[in-house]
Amino acid sequence: MVDTKLSPELKEQAARWQKEEITGYHIYMRLAGAIRDKHNSEIVEKIAREEMKHYNTLKEYSGRDVQPARFQIFLFYWLSRLFGLTFGLKLMERSEESAQASYTDFLEEIPELEPILREEEEHETRLLNMLDEEVLQYIGSVVLGLNDALVELTGTLAGLTFAFQNTQLIALSGLITGLSASLSMAASEYLSARADESDTHPGRSALYTGLAYVFTVIVLVFPYFLLNDYMLCLGWTLLNAVLVIAVFNAYLSVARDLNFVKRFGEMALISIGVAVFSFGIGILIRSVFGIEV
Repeated sequence: MVDTKLSPELKEQAARWQKEEITGYHIYMRLAGAIRDKHNSEIVEKIAREEMKHYNTLKEYSGRDVQPARFQIFLFYWLSRLFGLTFGLKLMERSEESAQASYTDFLEEIPELEPILREEEEHETRLLNMLDEEVLQYIGSVVLGLNDALVELTGTLAGLTFAFQNTQLIALSGLITGLSASLSMAASEYLSARADESDTHPGRSALYTGLAYVFTVIVLVFPYFLLNDYMLCLGWTLLNAVLVIAVFNAYLSVARDLNFVKRFGEMALISIGVAVFSFGIGILIRSVFGIEV
């Protein structure tokens, strides 16, 4: 039985919760209609129906209809389309956690909040983990390509920077080295996947590895094509490496519920450490052999 004697403040709070629920409903329904995979579409539509049920329950307490947040619908819809369904939806669920946490403060006044809270938690723990996206199936291949390119090429570019001290020569050498290494890495991943009988698509594993490697090569090398100061180029390249690591691990921390700080620190330390070590090797080789370019 709905308590009609709720305070104006609590009715306003119920309306704010309604806005979250109706916004979520529209986001989920738009995505469900755009998803080609029937399995994923049914999961997202199920979540949408639950969001509408929550909205109607809360409406009994607020006593009015509430309009959705149009900008949030636009934002999360396109984030999901651009960066993957799992990423967009889990990011949206995280944004709703503060609202869900406030439900517990009003359970006595609105008992129906308890099943709503339980179903909201189920969205992330059960339904969202049922989503099946190709890019997440091959995330190990992407990690392999990114990690290998970051470690190898930051070190190579650092060594070449002091050995050659010529940005155009460093750029060409780094690009040739990086692209050749990407083909080698993709081929190795293909052979490794073929040997693993559980991987039914070794070609896709190789493709994701190679593309991740090539992307990282381009990001790391392009400063040397733009500037003439080789030390400034090296600094920019190392900054790009840190940014690639940060963006990738931010994506993983949302899509796979992983610890961002731990993974970012580990990858950054290894990549920058190898770069510093290789820079020292470049200094040593130049000094010992007296190479002048």
